[in-house]
Amino acid sequence: MKSNSSHNYTMDSTCMVADEICLPDTKSPRVVVIGGGFAGLALVEKLKNKEVQVVLFDKNNFHQFQPLLYQVATSALEPDSIVFPFRKQFNGYKNVVFRLAEVEEIKPSSNILITSKGRVYYDYLVLATGTTTNFFGMDNVESHSLGMKDIRDSLNIRHMMLQNLEQAAITCDDDERDALTNFVIVGGGPAGVEMAGALAEFRKYILPKDYPEYPSSIMNIYLIEAIDELLSTMSDKASAKTLKYLEDLNVKVLLNESVSDYDGSKVITNCDKTILTKNLIWTAGVKGQFPKGIDEKYVVKGNRIKTGSYLMVEGYENIFAIGDIAAIINKETPKGHPQVAQAAIQQGKWLGNSLLKIIKNESVKPFEYKDKGSLATVGKRKAVADLGKFKFAGYFAWLLWSIVHLMSISGFRNRLMVGFNWAVSYFTYEKSNRLIIRNFKPKNSQTTPKKENKEEVKNVN
Repeated sequence: MKSNSSHNYTMDSTCMVADEICLPDTKSPRVVVIGGGFAGLALVEKLKNKEVQVVLFDKNNFHQFQPLLYQVATSALEPDSIVFPFRKQFNGYKNVVFRLAEVEEIKPSSNILITSKGRVYYDYLVLATGTTTNFFGMDNVESHSLGMKDIRDSLNIRHMMLQNLEQAAITCDDDERDALTNFVIVGGGPAGVEMAGALAEFRKYILPKDYPEYPSSIMNIYLIEAIDELLSTMSDKASAKTLKYLEDLNVKVLLNESVSDYDGSKVITNCDKTILTKNLIWTAGVKGQFPKGIDEKYVVKGNRIKTGSYLMVEGYENIFAIGDIAAIINKETPKGHPQVAQAAIQQGKWLGNSLLKIIKNESVKPFEYKDKGSLATVGKRKAVADLGKFKFAGYFAWLLWSIVHLMSISGFRNRLMVGFNWAVSYFTYEKSNRLIIRNFKPKNSQTTPKKENKEEVKNVN
């Protein structure tokens, strides 16, 4: 593959137009990256101090380590342990510019981005915008539940959980107490499984100490999965072992079950089962998110952008997509590559190396994904691992999961903080971050169902 671009790389002065975002002057090609997730950061790392100008746009001023969001949600970690400021990350990167803004529209015909802070010109554009929670068109569920896609979601879950437990200690209404202490997690993938395991350990080790007003058995944890197995992208052994681990932790796993409605106090499933709860955490699906301007005929299932084997968006010569938003559709990957961190990182690194060659009109090889395996944890000392032919579970899998995640976190200080918290928790089961910093208000408040619904709850137990 060679570059078809014929752009003039001599940029205008910093602000030639009133609504233009100020950027340093450069005679190098300008590569604009939208999104500072795993894919975007990997790309920037490969392009640092090269003969290009890299401009990163993100609506946040930090990178967040999403695999540990559930630990922030369950009070095991503070948010600053798993977020890292972009400007600190790019300190010493002479050719990298960060701008805090949300990209609203792409104008491919003129190589312009329209952002919330102004417009910017690009020579090459890379979409690394990731995904958002997919509620599959269920407006009631979306209005009353919480997803777990960013650090704000995690803090909302933490505050919701702690506030509801405090209210449960106050109320004298049995139905309200049930709704406040029942936790429902929808989605049996890694995020749902890890969240369920963490909540079960919170119930076992923290609840008896903090809330002696009522027995820990009052806190019920439900994990609802629409198909007949957990961790469907992993091996059957991993799925079966995960189910056993969760059942040992007294998590009520409902397979072949899906949520059909939720009003803020009552979950109704496709089998007409009812669960009283004011705590619904949705991890059941994601969908791509990106600015308008990409032709809809190049958008495929899951709202992902279809690319060729060179990660170039179909129909465009200088627009690329990487990470969860990208879908290389071919015989080998009819559904695109998995939406996981390792695929995003590999694509970011590959595109970084390839762009430098494309700019010089040198040929590049197609992207090839190398699956390094999958890991998932189900509480302390319990995890599952699929590493090629090697499939195992238990303490060693958990130790491997811990090392891999610890080394993947940005910044030495963050690794130190997470490692210290994990060491304390390992020996004491303590979760010291049980603080209600701000009052969490549900999007739509509903009154608790009347007592006649209580019998329906018992049918699920």
